[in-house]
Amino acid sequence: MKTMTGTETRRIIGDALREIVESAKSGGPRTRVGLMASGSELGPEELARGAVAAQEARPGLEVVMIGPRIEGFDRLRWIETPDCEEDISRAMESALKEGNICAAVALHYPFPLGVTTIGRVMTPARGRPMFIASTTGTTATDRIEAMVRNAVYGIATAKALGLAEPTVGILNIDGAQTAFRALQKLHDKGFPISFGSSVRKDGGTLLRGNDILAGAVDVCVTDTLTGNVLIKMFSAFTTGGGYEATGWGYGPSVGSGWPFIVSIISRASGAPVIAGALLFSAAAAAGSLPERVAEYLAFAERCGLSDILADLRPSRHEGIEEVKMPPKEPTEDEIHGVDVLSIEDAVKALWKRGLYAESAMGCTGPVVKVPSRILKEAEEVLRSDGYI
Repeated sequence: MKTMTGTETRRIIGDALREIVESAKSGGPRTRVGLMASGSELGPEELARGAVAAQEARPGLEVVMIGPRIEGFDRLRWIETPDCEEDISRAMESALKEGNICAAVALHYPFPLGVTTIGRVMTPARGRPMFIASTTGTTATDRIEAMVRNAVYGIATAKALGLAEPTVGILNIDGAQTAFRALQKLHDKGFPISFGSSVRKDGGTLLRGNDILAGAVDVCVTDTLTGNVLIKMFSAFTTGGGYEATGWGYGPSVGSGWPFIVSIISRASGAPVIAGALLFSAAAAAGSLPERVAEYLAFAERCGLSDILADLRPSRHEGIEEVKMPPKEPTEDEIHGVDVLSIEDAVKALWKRGLYAESAMGCTGPVVKVPSRILKEAEEVLRSDGYI
């Protein structure tokens, strides 16, 4: 066993004392949230300014910048990497898995199918915050099933943020009535849903444009692509679109069995939104978001969620040939251009040829993740089969 030198011993003791002093100053233990330090269209300094603003707004929050060090921001903690998105992502994932940070804010993350993010906006008509369920990733390939799951995840997120009884409404888009009936069945079987009401005279749980401007409910349920558009509009409507100036970003990740809090911002997110995303992530960690999601998902299952969703699924899924998955491999590359409704079939088309692949959802849509060594072959298969 290697014996520590006196210098090493003093450094360890010094670090421990520093932690104790910092904890005492902030009134409790430090909450460390990671932030990708590169990739913004507004420059790396914008990311760092958001980090500083978040630390000033929440005593005890320590932002850990991940990426190449930015001059003039030495007061921030750093995990230094080369200016390479792959290196930064790898360092961020390692920090999460090792427990060096309790959450992370990223500009891009390819979530596996079934994982989504719950955003939050400040509604302009009455200045009320509202959760958008959901905004990136995808909960299910079937739109209505995804909306039902989004409602469960939206409620769990609002609860983790301290709302005792969040009200829920469904944006009046295609499938909204069917999703509402499914949620009503879940409610009737014991799942706690507090349905909100439109601000319009005739009321109702289905939300119009007026309702989302007014923040008529705490949780607005919609499909992911619509939610993504809403977040962008609420964040940047005062700036002409090139700078996201208000809100909390696209929110933390949630999903069945998903253990990490990875929140998303866009490359156009300004310092106020970056700060909001960091604060949202810290609050989600404090509220034990992954555990809360697991709790509410299990509750929904006891109330018949799987049977309710099975009744929603179209018959086209019946009789599909079962294909054995090849041995699992690391997937370093992504293939874009596959429609979300076909993403699972595309993966199985590759499996059928002995090529390992996984489905995921990137910031611009669904992706098929494959090992680098088979990228060209996989693209040729998907092109010949009509998926891309």
